[in-house]
Amino acid sequence: MTRLPDSFYQRDVLEVAPELLGKRIVHNISKPQQEYMITEVEAYRGEEDLACHASKGRTKRTEIMYHQGGFVYVYLIYGMYWMMNIVTGDKGNPQAVLIRGVKGISGPGRLGKVLQLDKSYYGEHLVTSPRIWLATADDCPDYRVTPRINIDSAGVPWINKPWRYILNNI
Repeated sequence: MTRLPDSFYQRDVLEVAPELLGKRIVHNISKPQQEYMITEVEAYRGEEDLACHASKGRTKRTEIMYHQGGFVYVYLIYGMYWMMNIVTGDKGNPQAVLIRGVKGISGPGRLGKVLQLDKSYYGEHLVTSPRIWLATADDCPDYRVTPRINIDSAGVPWINKPWRYILNNI
């Protein structure tokens, strides 16, 4: 497996999100390093997307989303779960992919706990980080597309966007 290059992330979120399926999160904080196959993701696309954190504009929390793709965006929900997002696209165009699940771990909160995520991961560069990165996979997975979940407050049409991607047969 090879670490994904900057160019992989520096594309539109709707291209990157489904291509993350089957890729590996490599976490190098314990020996041996751990690898997790990505099985479920959701795309969040810019200030116009009312389900995206950037819909409220550029803030201290969302600043990393305005960088070029290839960085980690983590945030805390319910005061206890760190959510892992991958920034995509061009500088100034805030987009990110929420990693909702990996093989054997369902739910972004559970994933954050297993990866031992915390605020220090905010802005981690996936291309150069010694502790976390994404790697290629040999297979081209079969997947299905559904609307995103748990974003009811965004309203229509955002709750109906088919921007959730899930591996089949996992």
